[in-house]
Amino acid sequence: MSLERINPSELSPPTGFSHAVTATGSRLVFLAGQTALDGDGRVVGETLPEQFETALGNLLAALKAAGGTPADLARVTVYATDVADYRARAPELGRVWRRLAGRDYPAMAVVGVVRLWDEQALVELDGFAVLD
Repeated sequence: MSLERINPSELSPPTGFSHAVTATGSRLVFLAGQTALDGDGRVVGETLPEQFETALGNLLAALKAAGGTPADLARVTVYATDVADYRARAPELGRVWRRLAGRDYPAMAVVGVVRLWDEQALVELDGFAVLD
């Protein structure tokens, strides 16, 4: 499997994402949306960074169970109930990402939503990965 991250010079410099990712491999893993649910199905964390860390950890746990690593992520979509708060906390969220997933950034988008399935959830992440 190989992923090539492409960041054309004519686009604004990416911070915490790649503009495009090409993937060559034989197995796609589609990852369901993950929020900050603990093992008992309860939303944990009061703040966006706390919930982001748990949601990302849950996404990576599903990926690991499928045989993948964070470097295999080709695409991640973040759904946030407060995009202004997400932007304000972007440096902190970036540190969480780098600590859990490293610096091989997938193609990403942040989408503002009115609410998520669990009303207490502030953020949800889904995506897909390409494995050998």
